[in-house]
Amino acid sequence: MKRRLSAFALALTLLARPAGAADAPLPSALGYKPQDELERSLWLEMDEQERELKNSKFVVRDPALNAYVRGVLCRTVGEDRCQSARIYIVRTPQFNANMAPNGMMQVWTGLLLRMRNEAQLAAVLGHEFGHFERQHSLKQFKSIRSKADAMAWLSFLPYGAGLIGQVALLGSVFSFSRDMEREADELSVTYLAQSPYATDQANRIWEQLRAEQDATAAARGTKSAKDKNGGFFATHPNTAERVAYLREAATQKPHPEGRNFDAEYRQALVSWWPSLIDDQVKLNDFGGTSFLLEKLAADGWTPDLNFARGELYRARGREGDFAAAATHYRAAIDSGSVLPECWRGLGMAMLRNGQQAEGQAALQKYLELKPDAGDRSIIAMMAGG
Repeated sequence: MKRRLSAFALALTLLARPAGAADAPLPSALGYKPQDELERSLWLEMDEQERELKNSKFVVRDPALNAYVRGVLCRTVGEDRCQSARIYIVRTPQFNANMAPNGMMQVWTGLLLRMRNEAQLAAVLGHEFGHFERQHSLKQFKSIRSKADAMAWLSFLPYGAGLIGQVALLGSVFSFSRDMEREADELSVTYLAQSPYATDQANRIWEQLRAEQDATAAARGTKSAKDKNGGFFATHPNTAERVAYLREAATQKPHPEGRNFDAEYRQALVSWWPSLIDDQVKLNDFGGTSFLLEKLAADGWTPDLNFARGELYRARGREGDFAAAATHYRAAIDSGSVLPECWRGLGMAMLRNGQQAEGQAALQKYLELKPDAGDRSIIAMMAGG
C-alpha cells in the first residue's frame, strides 16, 4: 500500500537523532527486540508517531468498527500473531493502509469504502502484516542508512561522478522496496489460504482500483494514471503486473472452502456508510465515485447504495441532478433504508428543485427519526420549524 512518510527522509532524520532517550521501553514485533542503537532510534521514532496518532481527531474510535477490523486481521493471520498489532482506523477518503515495525497499523476509511467484502479487507490487512512479520521497514531502513552514509561520501566527489552515484544508490533503495511489496503480496495470499477467506480476492482489489482510475480520467477528460508507478523512484509494482502475479498466486493456492463474507462486511459498515459516502463525495470525483457505486451494486442497488447515489447527484448540482437525487433517495427509502439521512437528502434535493412543501416535510421526517442529529438546528430552520 502507499506509504505516508518518505523512507529516505526518515532515515536522514534519524541519523541526527540524539541517543540519550534510547533506553525507553519499546514494543516488540513478534518477539523481536531492537539489536542496536540504530534500530532503537527507529522504534523510538515510530513510538512518537503512534503517540501523535492516538490523539488525532481523525482516528475513528467506534468500538464496534475497531473490533470488527481487528477480528478480520486475527482470522487472517491467526489469533496469537495478531496480538502484536495495534490498529488505528483513520478517517480520510483515500485508499491506504500501512504498518510500522513497532506494530502500529493504520487503515484509512477510503479503503474500507472500496472493499467489496471481508475477504478483500483480509487481503489488505494480510499484506500489511506481511511487511511487519518480515521486518521490511527495518530492512529498508538499514539499506537506506548504509546508502545515506555512502551518499555523504559521494558528495565529496567531482560533481558529475557524485550525482550519478547518488542517483544509482537511490534507485537501489526503491527497487528493494518493490521486492518487499511483492513478497508482502504473496504472503497475503498465503495467509488467506490458511484462513476462512477466499484467495481470489487480492487481485480483484487492484482490478477495481485500475478501473476506478479509468473512470476518473474519462470524466475529467484526462489520461488514466492506472499504469503509472512513479517512474524511477517507484516503491510499488505496476498495478497490471500486480494483478497478474496475485491472480497466479491464488491459482497456485486455491481455497475451495474460502468465502467472501459479503453480507457481514456490509453490516459492519452500515452505521458508517453515510460518513464514508460524504467524505468520498467531497473529493469532487463524480466519474470515479459513480463507477465505484456501480461496481458495488454489481449484485443490485441496495438501499445504502441508492442513498450514496442520491448524495453524489445532489453534491454535483447540475441541471436535472436534484430531481435525479430525489429519485435515488426515494428508491432507498422505498426499499427499506434505515438511514435517517435518506430523508435529509431527499428534503434538501427537493428544496433545491423548487418543491418546498415536500422538501420541508422530508426534513421534518429526518428530525423525527434522528432527534439528536448534530445538524438539528440548521435543518429545523430549513424545515420551517
